[in-house]
Amino acid sequence: MAFELPDLPYSKDALASDKMSADTLSYHHDKHHAAYVSKLNAAIEGTDMANMSLEEIIKATYNDSSKSGVFNNAAQVWNHSFFWKCMKAGGGGQPTGALADKINADFGSFDKFAEEFKNAAATQFGSGWAWLVLDNGTLKVMKTPNAVNPIVEGKTPLLTLDVWEHAYYLDFQNARPGFIDNFMNNLVNWDFVAENLASAS
Repeated sequence: MAFELPDLPYSKDALASDKMSADTLSYHHDKHHAAYVSKLNAAIEGTDMANMSLEEIIKATYNDSSKSGVFNNAAQVWNHSFFWKCMKAGGGGQPTGALADKINADFGSFDKFAEEFKNAAATQFGSGWAWLVLDNGTLKVMKTPNAVNPIVEGKTPLLTLDVWEHAYYLDFQNARPGFIDNFMNNLVNWDFVAENLASAS
């Protein structure tokens, strides 16, 4: 069964006041994300992977050089579908409840977590992603290059930030740190992150 491009969970101009423009979302979702879906479907058509879930394809093709194209497109479909849900209009700030307690317990404070997350996003050389994951019951920050997703290491993604240049260039040009700060201050959907933690715990 062919994969489909999921709709954004908000209108394309919903995040504009939080410095993610409709132009950015149009190009990022309608062009980049759509292309990954199209290329993945073409690559798996008529193969045994055509009936696999996205997660199964990602795990089956990771570190297999003969299937790198399938892996890259499958992982990017997953990563982007997840990334859109990590944002909402008027988001950012700090979480509350069980998620806040867990962050304080595992990082020492929210500020320490935010510093570690922003550093991971800023220091990912070239294209990639910054993540908050649950790893054997403990929250951790990690960064991955290109399309790599933490599920290939058995970790559960809770939050991600896309630091591929196309994610921010129209709004922030080459100023990745400004994009990262804006994501943390104005865009993070902590309700979604909390749901992910509750589901994984």
